[in-house]
Amino acid sequence: MPAEHANTHSRSQETDQVDPSGPDVLYRQLLTLSRVSAAVSGLRDLDAILRVVLDVVLEIIDESIGGILLIDEKTQMLSYRVYRGLSEKFVKEMQLKVGEGIAGKVAQSGKSVLVEDISTDPRAASIALVSTEGIKAFVSVPLRAKDTVLGVLNVASRLPHGFTRDDMHLLHAIGDQVGVAIEQAELYERLRMGRERYQRLAQHILVAQEEERKRVARELHDETSQTLSGLALSLQALVQMAEGSNNLDSSFKSQLKKAQMLAVQVSTEVSRLIHELRPTLLDTLGLIPAIRRYAEDILKPLSINVVLEAKGEGPQMPPEVEVGLYRIAQGTIGNIAKHSNARHATISLERAADHFLLRIGDDGEGFDISKLTSVDEGGRGSGVFGMKERVKLMGGNCSIDSRPGKGTRVTVNIPLARGKKSVED
Repeated sequence: MPAEHANTHSRSQETDQVDPSGPDVLYRQLLTLSRVSAAVSGLRDLDAILRVVLDVVLEIIDESIGGILLIDEKTQMLSYRVYRGLSEKFVKEMQLKVGEGIAGKVAQSGKSVLVEDISTDPRAASIALVSTEGIKAFVSVPLRAKDTVLGVLNVASRLPHGFTRDDMHLLHAIGDQVGVAIEQAELYERLRMGRERYQRLAQHILVAQEEERKRVARELHDETSQTLSGLALSLQALVQMAEGSNNLDSSFKSQLKKAQMLAVQVSTEVSRLIHELRPTLLDTLGLIPAIRRYAEDILKPLSINVVLEAKGEGPQMPPEVEVGLYRIAQGTIGNIAKHSNARHATISLERAADHFLLRIGDDGEGFDISKLTSVDEGGRGSGVFGMKERVKLMGGNCSIDSRPGKGTRVTVNIPLARGKKSVED
């Protein structure tokens, strides 16, 4: 390498000018950038992206030593995230503050550096460690997203004068792509963590809600319902006594009967509320009988014929899954009663070792599902979106098929063996 060329490459340089390159070199650069772009756009996992990028870079540069260091936002320290051809000792000890060593200065300034022999360069951090590793030629480029440097890409050789200006410009272009990929991956990771926090919170709220429903139902049953039943029986006894007496006028007897009928009516309504809050059948007999009873109680008085089919066997489901499925069935059956004007409804429950499948359909009016894209101010659509969210929190998926005049079919699939992890749309 000519002396003037070596002097140029021994200093920090911004890569804002590209040397003329032959067709072969240009083709190689374009191919490398294309492969890096494919990795960046096709992967979401940051470590996977960085490994692919580093392997592509080392292959095209025809070297075996390199690594990508990222900046810790809190500590402002650079450390290796992925590497090739470096010892564990070197990677562990070569942690730099921003501004320390050549890589630290690149991270601080955003300017690439090419060094012909880093083992003799006074700017290098821990020259003894570098010499032990046997590194000579060294190039470091920033990984930048807009004006923010997120890390550096280092490529090294065990021979001096191992890199050209074209190599540095190519690495700089790759660094810009990788910087954007790092930013996107970090945003995606924050979004994923935020979604997981939301799901945990929502699941906690649902469990707490069911516990509160259970508590209120128990108190209504143990206190209010018992008191009302006793009141209704006492009034019934008074009505019978009044009817056997000739000393009471007819208006008093009439009012007493009305009071007794009102007590019975209130007692019946409280029993219905208890059933709505926490169906006793769900605790005593299980999910399928509870759904069957609810469907018959709600739909048969409306002259809607109900056919329920249950098949398959599987392990006992977690209580929160049973409650969730019951609430989904409860909401769907309630929608049939309120909106469908159906004559027939079908409920199919299928349990297997690894999943539970619930299908509910009707032959009612149906609706255009494509128009239901959000919850309006009047609350229309809240049932559908609430049901889908509940299914997602249980790790399952939900589909709704409906067309005007063609009825509605709801299908819910809960993969029991997968736990509570949400399935992505």
